[in-house]
Amino acid sequence: MRWGNRKDIEEDRIDEILELIWTLREKGVSDLDKLFEETKDVEARSILRLMIRDGLFEVDGNRIILKERGEEKAKELIRRHRLTERLLLEIFEMSEEEAEQEACKFEHILSPSVTDSVCTFLGHPPTCIHGKPIPRGECCTKFKKEMKPLVIPLEELGLGEKGRIVFIAPRSHQRLDRLSTLGLVPGSVLRMHQKNPSYVLQIGETTLALDSEIVKDIYVKKVLE
Repeated sequence: MRWGNRKDIEEDRIDEILELIWTLREKGVSDLDKLFEETKDVEARSILRLMIRDGLFEVDGNRIILKERGEEKAKELIRRHRLTERLLLEIFEMSEEEAEQEACKFEHILSPSVTDSVCTFLGHPPTCIHGKPIPRGECCTKFKKEMKPLVIPLEELGLGEKGRIVFIAPRSHQRLDRLSTLGLVPGSVLRMHQKNPSYVLQIGETTLALDSEIVKDIYVKKVLE
């Protein structure tokens, strides 16, 4: 949760309830009583009154119906949360529990442009780490087919293709030191010459042969010639 004035705190609590409404609806539940059972907010009733006043949702009998503004806001929150989970789990190798906790913080602060950048970086994943759908964004629907990720594992670089190293995620500092001495550092441009029986790369005038375990640690962005 963000630290700030009362308005910021209320916004975060509204966000949490919107997320809960969305996730309950995914389970086929739109019951107001169930919402009160599931929420951890002791002041949920007063927060819900604010949300109705702000035109985020309405209640028909005991059924919760998100209005257009509430639907869009909830969609963006869920999208940011689930994309952040994937980023933290796959790139930073956090545990599922850690990724979930940190995603709860980031979902309130990521801007739309940063969210789209994360989505594109990850290759527009259709589901979160728990298999739940990630709502699509503008970056996903601009093209008829899925865009490829901007950053890919080096092993996915095609023969003859060039890539600029973006980051290296080695299993040990010793391996990172070894890669550095070979000239494999972020910013270096390399070309893929061979993949079997070992990976053969060219960096400038130097040709290197690497095993697959080392190559898996390196992530690149393709360089168009």
